[in-house]
Amino acid sequence: MEATQLSAYPNHAILPIIHMSKSELIPKAFSLRKSGKSILEISRILHISKSTSSMWCRDVKLTKSQQKKLHEKMRLDGHLGRLRGAQVNKDKKIASQFAAAVWAKNIVPTITERDRLMTGIALYWAEGSKSPRTTGFVFVNSDPIMIKFMHDWLIGIVLIPKESIVAQVSINEIHRYRIETVLNFWSHLLDLPRNKFSNTSFIKSRQKKIHENHEIYYGVLRLSVSRSTFLKYKVLQMIEILKANVAQVVRAGVS
Repeated sequence: MEATQLSAYPNHAILPIIHMSKSELIPKAFSLRKSGKSILEISRILHISKSTSSMWCRDVKLTKSQQKKLHEKMRLDGHLGRLRGAQVNKDKKIASQFAAAVWAKNIVPTITERDRLMTGIALYWAEGSKSPRTTGFVFVNSDPIMIKFMHDWLIGIVLIPKESIVAQVSINEIHRYRIETVLNFWSHLLDLPRNKFSNTSFIKSRQKKIHENHEIYYGVLRLSVSRSTFLKYKVLQMIEILKANVAQVVRAGVS
């Protein structure tokens, strides 16, 4: 007799079965199949292989209701299996994110004034206006933390007077009804008076659906500095120095 996965069952449940002969097991398999059990269920109950269970029960014809019930059970088992798999993947993701957070905390030191300077340069390199069509310092983004950082960078690192900073919100037309909330959010975040905000730019394109973050979306903020042509030139030159240093590091790594 074939027996599989015996360790998964209590001894008192296994012993009566493993001492049965083939001639005793076949009728039991036959009876279980007639009652509507699946081939897999029979193999587990009798502790035989699935192929043996299938061979012994091949002549048993199930009723339509039994077939329907088995198909429904297979569908449900498959769904439960997918849910278990999804939970396993979710747990792995959470564990991986936690490990990454621990690693990052150990490798990234407390930010210094020099770090603030370099971060601001890098952010403007990535997100600031470098086009000759804009005459001054312009930084545009929707991330409140990034906007706040650049606002404080201008004042604390580049030593720009706060009163020189102006802002403009750009947001889709569907948010017009909550524009006061949006403007108050940015004004409070930057401690910037409302009279320092230019007229809001409303985007006319139609959105096909309302996103889940609709009520906490605050558009894109254009952060600029009055009479800042020379400031822009200085920032662009700092970017060129940073680019040269980065290129030197890259070349050293390649060689």
